[in-house]
Amino acid sequence: MFEETGADEAGHPMKQDILAGVRVVEVATWTFVPSAGAVLADWGADVVKIEHPVTGDPQRGLISSGIVAGAGSINHFIEQPNRGKRSLGLDIGSESGREILRKLVEQSDVFVTNLLPDSRARAGIDVDDVRAWNPKIIYARGHGYGSRGEQAGRGGYDMAAYWSRGGIGDSLIPHEGDWPAPQRPAFGDTYGGFALAGGIAAALFRRERSGEPSVVDVSLLAAAIWQLAPDIVGAGVTGAPIPKFQLEEMPNPVANLYRTGDGRFLAVVLLQADRFWADFCTRLGRTDLIDDPRYSDAKVRFANRRECIAELRATFESAPLSHWEKALADFDGVWDAVRTAPELHQDPQVQANGYLPKITDGNGNTFSVAASPVQFDEKHLDLTAAPEHGQHTEEILLELGYDWDKIIEFKENGATS
Repeated sequence: MFEETGADEAGHPMKQDILAGVRVVEVATWTFVPSAGAVLADWGADVVKIEHPVTGDPQRGLISSGIVAGAGSINHFIEQPNRGKRSLGLDIGSESGREILRKLVEQSDVFVTNLLPDSRARAGIDVDDVRAWNPKIIYARGHGYGSRGEQAGRGGYDMAAYWSRGGIGDSLIPHEGDWPAPQRPAFGDTYGGFALAGGIAAALFRRERSGEPSVVDVSLLAAAIWQLAPDIVGAGVTGAPIPKFQLEEMPNPVANLYRTGDGRFLAVVLLQADRFWADFCTRLGRTDLIDDPRYSDAKVRFANRRECIAELRATFESAPLSHWEKALADFDGVWDAVRTAPELHQDPQVQANGYLPKITDGNGNTFSVAASPVQFDEKHLDLTAAPEHGQHTEEILLELGYDWDKIIEFKENGATS
């Protein structure tokens, strides 16, 4: 399996080297912008995560505080957006800390942050400050609401700026008067982080070709608008919300969700409905529907969609998911089962493509993280665990040319961990 995906002779996935030699300085917390750093690390960049020597990234406390579910000593909320990085415990508000940060920035290619404008100004790490240290550095920012306008300085987690303000939540209200579906953790953060990583990669390419560095901006609000573009663009064109079709009256009955006899769900996506209708009905054991004048082609199925959907619902609910998986196994039309998160860990297609690579942390725990979705040269990602708080402080200071006496001095004055 691995030989076809670019593994070494021992069958191990090979580390990506797309951004080998690129150093990224990350001054960011939580998930959105750190996810961008994780993607860049996946692609081979050396990502140095700056954390306060005492408090660190506040996300480190989510599981230990009991706010989210955890297992043993594995902090998956830190591991997913921070795998593959190095952690430097640094107080950038101190004189010594700023000296170290300056020296690090001088030797780096990218500076990425999610600090708000006022915080960046107080810390002395806004664009002009960082460019004074390294005029060629790419400066990347993650925002809640964008870099301009009255709310440019407003904080924004993804549930607010992405899910709520960006229209995602409203799009998932099935009926008027219903509540929006609850947002899953970091739903907009991981998507926005991937967009920011892509922007940074494009800026690196531009600098390579022209010598010009860029300022790269991605907001959660912009990410939501891009994600929901068919609805939002359509609403602008028509002057009205795009209709929310209900499952019991979808315009195309064979582009719909169906529940099986054991309470599972199947997605059927036959956009060329007439092409697949006869074979589909045969596999369902409903050959009586093929030439039924109410359902025999797409036009009459639309006119009689409620009745057609009711027939198909009754059929699918007559047998468990396993039955329908066998019946549709070699069907040319597009369909799939609605899978659960635990099931994806055992999914053979996920395993074959290395989409959930395993990593081992410093405590000997082995577990899977989600790979960033781009693969180069058909190679699986070979990932390492997220760093402990300040784990690489001494290593990085030595690389910057400081001797042990100076490193001890930094620790004693609180500049580093």
